[in-house]
Amino acid sequence: MKKAIFKIQYNDKDITSHFDNRLISLQIIDNSGFEADTFLIELDDSDGKLALPKRGVELNVSFGWNDAQGLVFNNKFVVDECEHHGLPDTLTIRGKSANFRESLNVKREQSYDSMTIEKITSQIAKRHNFEYKIATEIANQTINHADQTQESDASFLTRLLSDYDAIATVKNGMLIIFLSGAAKTVSGQTLPSVIIKRSSGDTHSFSIADRKAYTGVKAYWLDYKKAEIRSSASESKNSDNKSVLIGAEGNVKILRHTYASKQNAHRAATNQWKKLQRGACQFSMTLAQGRPDLFPEMPVTVQGFKQEIDSSEWIITRCTHSITATGGFVTSLELEIKLE
Repeated sequence: MKKAIFKIQYNDKDITSHFDNRLISLQIIDNSGFEADTFLIELDDSDGKLALPKRGVELNVSFGWNDAQGLVFNNKFVVDECEHHGLPDTLTIRGKSANFRESLNVKREQSYDSMTIEKITSQIAKRHNFEYKIATEIANQTINHADQTQESDASFLTRLLSDYDAIATVKNGMLIIFLSGAAKTVSGQTLPSVIIKRSSGDTHSFSIADRKAYTGVKAYWLDYKKAEIRSSASESKNSDNKSVLIGAEGNVKILRHTYASKQNAHRAATNQWKKLQRGACQFSMTLAQGRPDLFPEMPVTVQGFKQEIDSSEWIITRCTHSITATGGFVTSLELEIKLE
């Protein structure tokens, strides 16, 4: 009989037996970007013999099915919270991915002048003792000037990369910078697409909305020589107009930041427009049989839904894996449109 299995290690020692017969539920949320992955386990303490775990303890968590594929390592988590409830007595333990360091959220003051994104990334990685990898498409992009004013490294890097439609995340001690929705590894290799049929699902939700949707995006840059602000966006690369739009006139989104050059403003507006297009559709599903092999940024093709859904290419943005005491295992996915 197919049954979900899991394994928990502490200091490389298998401690699963301490949890196995007490498990009520186990949940792991695998996020994209700087949002930390999370771990939650709820245990039966009706006999009162469970001790409250120490905060700061690191646990390696793997899970999967009792089949040929077996266990799939997910992540290392640091216990940061526990709760005890009764009656009946239960113990809930929560943790966050061990690679996400609190120092990333410390606010600091710094300026960066005439530096590539790779150079900035290397400085931030060094501050937090991370190795780093960065997509070649953006590694050599030069930042004329950027200020980090009372802003954390996580917030600053997220803001900086948003102009390039890129994402930063930390996995297994590595700071990774990649293009959002590109479905590629950092080295540029295309991730294999997964096919998910509706028959594999338990529930799904899809929505598409045009009301209050933006028709275009506009960004501003400052021409220091002429001491005036001009606007840019991107309806036509060949346009000589001082103000051009991505999309069309109407409900135009204005980017708050004023950019140092027309090129930077043009790029920011272009990438913001891509984000808006991806966000126009919302799609989520729960798979009746959990898939431990799925992870954020993986490309997905779906079959058996409405034509508008099946004809689109999708990217996973969040995976939630849930295991129950009876051996049940489901995976919930949040997806967004993959743009060319």
